[in-house]
Amino acid sequence: MTDGAGDDRTVFLSELPAGRGEYRFAAAVVGASTLIFLILVPFAKVRLAPLPTFIAVYQSALLINDLITAVFLLCQSQFSQTKALSWLAGGYLFTALIATSHAFTFPGLFSPTGLLGAGPQTTAWLYLFWHSGFPLFVIGYASHAAEQQPTPQGVGAILAKVASVLAAVCAFALIATLGHRFLPPVIEDDHYLPLAAIAVSGVWILNLAALLVLLRRRPYSVLDLWLIVTMGAWLFDIALSALLNSGRYDLGFYAGRIYGLIAASLVLVVLLTGNSKLYLQLAKLRESERQKVAELLQLSMIDALTGIANRRAFEEALGQEWRRMLRHGTVLSLLMIDVDYFKRFNDTYGHVAGDHCLRAVAQALAGRARRAGEMVARYGGEEFAVLLPHCSIDDARRLGELICVSVREQNIPHAGSAIAPHLTISVGAASVAEVPPSAAALSRDSTAPISPPGAGVLIETADQALYQAKMSGRNRVVTAGDDVTTPVAV
Repeated sequence: MTDGAGDDRTVFLSELPAGRGEYRFAAAVVGASTLIFLILVPFAKVRLAPLPTFIAVYQSALLINDLITAVFLLCQSQFSQTKALSWLAGGYLFTALIATSHAFTFPGLFSPTGLLGAGPQTTAWLYLFWHSGFPLFVIGYASHAAEQQPTPQGVGAILAKVASVLAAVCAFALIATLGHRFLPPVIEDDHYLPLAAIAVSGVWILNLAALLVLLRRRPYSVLDLWLIVTMGAWLFDIALSALLNSGRYDLGFYAGRIYGLIAASLVLVVLLTGNSKLYLQLAKLRESERQKVAELLQLSMIDALTGIANRRAFEEALGQEWRRMLRHGTVLSLLMIDVDYFKRFNDTYGHVAGDHCLRAVAQALAGRARRAGEMVARYGGEEFAVLLPHCSIDDARRLGELICVSVREQNIPHAGSAIAPHLTISVGAASVAEVPPSAAALSRDSTAPISPPGAGVLIETADQALYQAKMSGRNRVVTAGDDVTTPVAV
């Protein structure tokens, strides 16, 4: 999870440091569960009515919680490339599968003696295997969590982990069912025997060891913190349901399993909450990146010096307007503009003044081309282009004359000009209304993102008119096809 679009913090709960909010909430959960545990301890041996359906509901919820948690952790282990999460995922998968075996063999739930060939000691020993296996996986997680080197966790590695867990569960189930005659008795008539206290004490100490291993890992990640809370709940679960009570169906038996269900749900809730936050943050990041891409795209279409469209933007707009002209049979005009004697201007006043000059010309052009679809662009160097859709050649010429006037009105001194004491421009105008069928087909079939091949004719024609304007004395507008022997000075 990240704090924002610009934050580089990790997205994995196993690496994300726990914040003050997580510490406070975790401390509140531990405090509340400890208080409830202390209140229940004196009443742990109080007998209650047998409710086998409670076991069915409890272990069904446990199965769903643990399977979802295992899937989440396996997916994160594949993305984070760490063994630690695969160990923890294996632990939750182990509890889900062995808890299912425990439910099938529980006496009075599906049959008076349980399924799968269960004996009177089967479920008790499955409980011990169950609560001994999970802390071992937690210790494995804590041992590998400090590794910095990523380890590939592909589909094959995940399937191997699932197969090993399944094999372990099958082995324990076979021992507790087919081999139940060889297991020491720990329960009789729903009451625990003295050996049960010794066996459960060992399981409780093993879970305490897993908790201590987790506590030694500092600083805690979010996942570490909630695993600590989970292991604390498991200690209360084991103590109430198998150590401080007298047997099945007493208050401790029910209360302990409720603790167990809470413990199974804690990490899942954290994962779901973290996944939701991550989704929202990724959505914000995607929107931020989309805006940045749009801004970069806009910047890539703007000439940095003059602030008007650059050549790339011009060529894309020309391509769009060219195709629109072919579809609708409209007219498309173009002005090509060149600053007169600009090299001399730079030589006389310097490049800084030359840059100011180009910006002034660009603003003068932009101030005249304001109709929808019209575009002013810097074509290159001191050359500009004005794209005029739906504009006849006569209107294009008149606009070119107005632009010439606007530039002259800037009164930019130009001592190096051979035609005027101030800056002037030359304009070439061209227009296309009808395109030969072959050129039209070529343009329509073109998939190029910039101007199609046929649009180059318009540029070449306007450029030739600009050349004629310069050759005939500059400071004027010449349209394609004009009689240049009698130029019209502006």
